Amino acid sequence: MTGTSSALFIAVFLACAVEAVEALTIVLAAGTARDWRSAGLGVGSALVVLAAVVAALGPALVVIPLHALRLVVGALLLVFGLQWLRKAVLRASGHKDLHDEDAIFRRELAAARDAGTVSRWVVADWYAYTLSFKGVVLEGLEVAFIALTFGSNQHDIPLAAVAAVCAVVVVTAAGFAVKAPLARVPENLLKFVVGVMLTAFGVFWGSEGAGASWPGDDAALLVIVPLVALFALGLVAVLRRQGASAGGSAVSAGAGPSLRMEQS
Repeated sequence: MTGTSSALFIAVFLACAVEAVEALTIVLAAGTARDWRSAGLGVGSALVVLAAVVAALGPALVVIPLHALRLVVGALLLVFGLQWLRKAVLRASGHKDLHDEDAIFRRELAAARDAGTVSRWVVADWYAYTLSFKGVVLEGLEVAFIALTFGSNQHDIPLAAVAAVCAVVVVTAAGFAVKAPLARVPENLLKFVVGVMLTAFGVFWGSEGAGASWPGDDAALLVIVPLVALFALGLVAVLRRQGASAGGSAVSAGAGPSLRMEQS
């Protein structure tokens, strides 16, 4: 496997793993609190829908001119990557709460237990079915988008598909082995890394689609990715320093009146 292929596999695997963790959390909540059979039917129905979407989108992406595809996909990846990176930087710098999959699982579990039970057709618990269906479809569409766009741009959809399937299988196996959300998975770190990767690939492909030529071709990614990571880490350091300064100023401002009171 070449360096570019390895980067493709890692980027798709990590991004899809994050989406799989979120989908698995919803399915586990639906199955644990409600009905496993209904939750399983929801997952099965969602997979059928996703298979149809992939079958429709896959051939369409292949016939689009490469430069146009890279420009559009690069722009989309840049938008998604910057959103992920922004949230990851805010979390790492303490300006946003860390993503707690265990807390999300508890909230989903409580909501599922409080909902009423309705049976429809062969589904014993419609709430468990729809909860699992929506969760898998929404997260699965993101997995499909990641695999198809990355694979199409690198002319290696099979490798991207293998990476996506591996991510889903690994996360699912680990989750059901312990019948709990993967709270120990460093998801915030994963989202930071994925944000860096998506942003770097977005810059690379978007520029190529616009007609730019990178020195070293695909090898330029070995420079772009570390530069984006260093820039993001620099933002984290700056925001942490600003937060510490703001905290110190607040403490000083709060202490001022009490000090004057004591002196008077």
